[in-house]
Parts: sequence; structure tokens; C-alpha cells
Amino acid sequence: MGGVSVGGGVGGIGRLDCDVLVIGGGIVGLSTAHALAGLAPGTRVVVLEKEDGPAQHQTGRNSGVIHSGIYYKPGSLKARFAVRGAAEMVKFCAEHGIPHEVTGKLIVATERDELPRLHALVQRGRENGIPVRELGPTQISEYEPEVRGLAAIHVGTTGIVDYGRVARQLAESSGAEIVYGGAVDLISRRASGVAVRTSDGLVVRARVLVNCAGLQCDRIARLAGDDPGMRILPFRGEYYDLARPDLVRGLVYPVPDPAFPFLGVHLTRGIGGGVHVGPNAVPALAREGYGWGVVRPRDLADELAWPGSWRVAARHWRYGAGEVRRSLSKAAFVEAVRRLLPVVRGEDLVPAAAGVRAQAVLRDGTLVDDFLIREGERAVHVLNAPSPAATASLPIGREIAGRALKSLRSA
Repeated sequence: MGGVSVGGGVGGIGRLDCDVLVIGGGIVGLSTAHALAGLAPGTRVVVLEKEDGPAQHQTGRNSGVIHSGIYYKPGSLKARFAVRGAAEMVKFCAEHGIPHEVTGKLIVATERDELPRLHALVQRGRENGIPVRELGPTQISEYEPEVRGLAAIHVGTTGIVDYGRVARQLAESSGAEIVYGGAVDLISRRASGVAVRTSDGLVVRARVLVNCAGLQCDRIARLAGDDPGMRILPFRGEYYDLARPDLVRGLVYPVPDPAFPFLGVHLTRGIGGGVHVGPNAVPALAREGYGWGVVRPRDLADELAWPGSWRVAARHWRYGAGEVRRSLSKAAFVEAVRRLLPVVRGEDLVPAAAGVRAQAVLRDGTLVDDFLIREGERAVHVLNAPSPAATASLPIGREIAGRALKSLRSA
């Protein structure tokens, strides 16, 4: 079912019993529920989502890109799951009538010092089994007449889709009981599994807990009595819409800096025909802080108390200052866009909804660069699943479901 309200019991308090409880109704949590139905039919699955519907945070606030997997270290979870997940996502959308398109994309070098990094991407793409075509300046204009660069690569397997719609389809076809509107505020471990209470008084008893809580995943792990060994550092990504979408035919990206898990300001034609420009990556003042005016003292205190946050700031302050400058100055943001699209003007960029990336940071200040899944007693915690998690959600869901079922069998 696509979502339920559970009541009854003493004083309106409801109770549910299940085999596997998934916390988090984003695309990873819903894909896990969907995978459980396929791998072990008859498994009783409940999904708890604190918002009033699925995909309200990272899933519903991204560029909608089906990533090829070209950026990721060969053999990493990101590389394996993105390459496999891109093909599976296209197939899933075709089967369920979800609008999508395999557009391909350009990654464009605009400065000479980017050329070695562009060549390294070509090699990485080939190692990951991704077809890549190298382009000179004239060939760039064949794909994108208004884009300028010294060299580029064309990645043919990249596409676009509405991930919010994918999440809703996963919810519908999972067969799970999905409960919206209550945040988890207590988790009790017991010999038979876990008991979880939500802010609206619902109690769910489960044999195995799966934590797919995204921006809140480290807190859920701690509520469950497990030390995640990391903290979520939220980075806000701010977007504009292009008022002249005819300037861009498809997807255009800069060459990323390998020192950071961000791809830089890019141009993305969406499934509806509009063009998204962005995002930057600035520290958010709240885990769900979609603007500078959203400040939550508890979230800030958590960030400042974690030693890794200070080490990230000390190590990457120069990069961060540039991102903040582009956030506070539209002219600076336009300047970054003009590196790829010289004809763009300030009036061409119209503010659009922002997103927040849940970035795991270790105690030593390392920005976790791969998907991070850890297991506790009768629990599976997904502790780092930023981009390309939406692309890779189907194989990620199977991986998490497999671990949950293993825990279920050993219970």
C-alpha cells in the first residue's frame, strides 16, 4: 500500500508487528522494502517516514540525473552499483511507464590544468565499462552549440528521470506497510529484536531494524545503541532554473575536483524540458536547512561538537569560501556558469528549490567518498548514501535487503 495511518489501542496509540522495520521513506528505504518483497515474499515489512509522503528530502530535491558511474573508483560500491543501477533504473521506468530519457552528457574542460583530470576520467570510465567518446572544441559544439571548452568527453549512458515519481512507484509496488507523519524518538533493543516509538505514539516491534534515515541516519544509529563512527555534515546545494532553456540541449558538467565528493555547478535539462543550473555546496545551518534563514541550534551543536567538522573546515576552507561566495553573490554564481556557457546572463538565472546532501564525516575529518553500510545486532545502518544513491537505488536496496534477511535468518 502507498501509505497508511495506524490508530487504535489505548488512548489512540497504535502498534504494529513486523519482520523488518525500515526507517526512512526516501528512495533507498523504499527500494529496500521493494527488494525484500522480491527476495523473500511474505516478509512483513513496515516503513516509517516522518514526513507526510515519500521522497521529501534528498530524493525529491536533486537534479534527476541517472548517473553513468564514470566518476567513481573502480571496484567501489558507488562504481559497481551506479553502473548496474543506471541500466536497472531505465528498465524499471520503462516497465512502470515512468517518463525518463537516456540523454548522454558532456564533461567539459575549460582550463588547461583540467585536461589531465579529464583524461583520467576517460580511463576510469573504461575501467568501469562505460562507453566514452573524447571530443575536441569543434565536436563540443556539435552536441552543445553554446557550450565552450578546450576538450570534453561524451558519456552516452547518462539519463534523466523524476526520482520522486520513482520513489512513489517503489512504495506502491513494495507491498510494505508505509506509515507517514511520525518521527522516531525512541528505539529499544530486546532479545526478540527492536521496539520503535514515533512522535505520534505509534509503537512498531520488529525482528530486524534497517536505518535508511538519510540526514538523520547517525542519530537513528545512536538511538539504537550503535556507534556509527561518523556524523552527518549537511551541505546545501542551491539551484537556479535557466530562463532560456533553449541554450542547453542536454546535460553539461565541469571536470570535478577529485579532492571533493561534489561535481561542481552543472547544467541539467530535466524530464519536463526545463534546465536546472547548480548546485553549489555550502555548509547548511540545519540538517534540513534549505536556506540561510533556517538555523537549528541542535543541528549546529552536533556539527560543532564533532572533531571531524573542524578538521574538514581547516583542510578545505579555501574551497568552502568559494562555495559560500557563489551562494551569497549571484554574480559569482553566474561567473561559474559562464565558464561552460559564456552566453548566459544574470537575468537568465531564476532561483529554484535547494537540496541538502547528507555527507558522512569521520572523526579525522575524512569526507566519506563511498556508500557506507554498517551492521549492528539485528540492525543494518546506511550511513552514507549521497549521489549517485538515487541512480544506484535498486542494487543498493537489494544489498541492504540481503543483509537484513541474513540477520533475520540468524535471529
